[in-house]
Amino acid sequence: MNTVINIKTKKEVKLRAQKVASELGLSLSAIINAYLRQLARAKEIHFSITPRMSLELERLIGKAEYDISREKNLSPRVSSHKELDAYFSAL
Repeated sequence: MNTVINIKTKKEVKLRAQKVASELGLSLSAIINAYLRQLARAKEIHFSITPRMSLELERLIGKAEYDISREKNLSPRVSSHKELDAYFSAL
């Protein structure tokens, strides 16, 4: 027999979670049920506060590191606000 659990969450959180669930081919209910079964079975909760980079950010950082290693697409070093102003004015 199934039961209903009502929870309150921000609309944006729900929509983002539904999108991820859909991308994985699952419903949000299926994911929540899996978490509840895991909690009941293992009697432990795992949360991560470690920030993770998006794939797009990882790609951009990889490109920047590649450019740095080749010394390409780099701005010059400046030691004063006047040098910085002059550099930006020249762009």
